[in-house]
Amino acid sequence: MAPYESEDITTAGEADDLRAGRRKAARYVVPVAVVGIAAATIGLVPAIADSGDPDLPDITAQQLIEKIAKSDVEQLSGTFKITTDLGLPDLGGLGAGFASGAMASGSGDGSSADPSAKLTELASGTHTLRLAVDGDDKQKLSLLENASEYSLIHNGKDIWGYDSKSNEVFHGTADEAQADKGKGKPEEVPATPKEFTEEALKAVDDTTSVTVDGTAQVAGRDAYRLVIKPKQSGSTVGAISVAVDAETGMPLKFTLTPSSGGAAVIDAGFTQVSFAKPAASTFDFTPPKGATVTEEGELDKAAREHGGAKSEDELGKGLEKEFGGPLTGGALGKGTEGGPEVIGEGWNSVAVFDTGGEGVPSGSEIGGDMGGFLDSLGDKVTGKFGSGTVFKTRLINALVTDDGKVYVGAVTKDALVKAADSGK
Repeated sequence: MAPYESEDITTAGEADDLRAGRRKAARYVVPVAVVGIAAATIGLVPAIADSGDPDLPDITAQQLIEKIAKSDVEQLSGTFKITTDLGLPDLGGLGAGFASGAMASGSGDGSSADPSAKLTELASGTHTLRLAVDGDDKQKLSLLENASEYSLIHNGKDIWGYDSKSNEVFHGTADEAQADKGKGKPEEVPATPKEFTEEALKAVDDTTSVTVDGTAQVAGRDAYRLVIKPKQSGSTVGAISVAVDAETGMPLKFTLTPSSGGAAVIDAGFTQVSFAKPAASTFDFTPPKGATVTEEGELDKAAREHGGAKSEDELGKGLEKEFGGPLTGGALGKGTEGGPEVIGEGWNSVAVFDTGGEGVPSGSEIGGDMGGFLDSLGDKVTGKFGSGTVFKTRLINALVTDDGKVYVGAVTKDALVKAADSGK
């Protein structure tokens, strides 16, 4: 077993529990590292950390996972970087067209300070952020840009988003359940090394190899390197490396490399971190003079009215009508109460949705920049299932059949076709 080389642990990242209340204000739209479908058993390959720099006591993979589970860090501040590379094609002018169209469709009712829109920037490229956490009720995340800064602040029941470039402010309110010391928190998309790691560990079962592969230093902290790999072929996940703080058990860095090789798909890690209590003033916020303040409810109302719905109930009925049935089990139209059908096991699991409609039109049918964009993403495939299009990234792939079924998983194109064929 090779020691963990120090140069493997230099970039990207994030921090502990940024539980920012209410759905919109707490959502981090970052690609999910692993589609974690609940595993009934945990099969771990016992392994001891090799000697390395720093020199730490030997630890088994099981012991290191238990250390992560017991980590109770509630106070920290630091700087981290996150790099996401899904291998999507450059949108060029098409991307600008999408953005301008989105702004126009909002009829001016949107806000550049709305976290649900602003933090989508983390879905690609490299970003530097600052983080401060003081328990479940106080967190601050700042996205540092060239000549401006975006901050998301959770202080008690208040959620504030501030875009210094546009001098716009978003204000929302945390749910009572979330203010109750973490009880009843909703599920969130992973963003921090800790959250990414928790999702990865959900996928650990007897189809997984888990080892400790030496030690490293991250942000000046001694750490163990936990490595998670699928045993099966067909997964787009090559390996997941987690640098775990030797003292606190908190993941300091998360790196996912694809089975296809090349740069990491997700690389998130601290460059500087302190576990001291942040100053209380860190979480104070008052809208600057002249700033435009938008309340969360105003955005919800604008979205409903733009779609012709006057209430959430009316909006829900409209969506059901649009998709031909009740929205159940996470699938549209013909979903089941227990969720989507799942084909395969472990890292080769594929979720199946039935939209009840037709497949995706080809780029030639659409024409223009949009048609070219779709063709650049999709590959036409055929099999026992019929025909369809595979839309691919370096991590998550989806097969949309011509009869409206969708097969999604962190698996290769061939594995998707095999899964679709098995359903026939």
